[in-house]
Amino acid sequence: MNGGAASQVIHATCVADGPDRALLLLGPSGSGKSSLALQLIALGLVLVADDRTELSPTDAGLIARCPAAIQGLIEARGLGILHAPTLPHARVTLAVDLATQEPDRLPPHRSIVFCEHTVDLVLATEGPHFAAALVVALRHGRAA
Repeated sequence: MNGGAASQVIHATCVADGPDRALLLLGPSGSGKSSLALQLIALGLVLVADDRTELSPTDAGLIARCPAAIQGLIEARGLGILHAPTLPHARVTLAVDLATQEPDRLPPHRSIVFCEHTVDLVLATEGPHFAAALVVALRHGRAA
């Protein structure tokens, strides 16, 4: 564990591209976390947790897990609760704030801190490219 920081469960959805690259989707209820996660799963990512995500600080980074009661399940409004491919845990490397729209075409780099770990942060963007751009950013990073 990391120097005294405690684990926490937050209202967020998490998808991953393997155990070392996870994307944390942040926002209030109804902000589109599960909808975006479904798009990302369709693009090849895997569900870690929907709606509630447990974050734990470790020497390897910030680790996301799913509470046991909801593991492998994701809500699809209008369809109900769906089964999805999952990973039991993954290291969070990117977060998206769906409650705030990005005003800049070429935004500055932002970050957010959970359990004393700093994570790269992007804001929501309108448009059909957003999910695909998140997959590319998660897999390959963002330019300085």
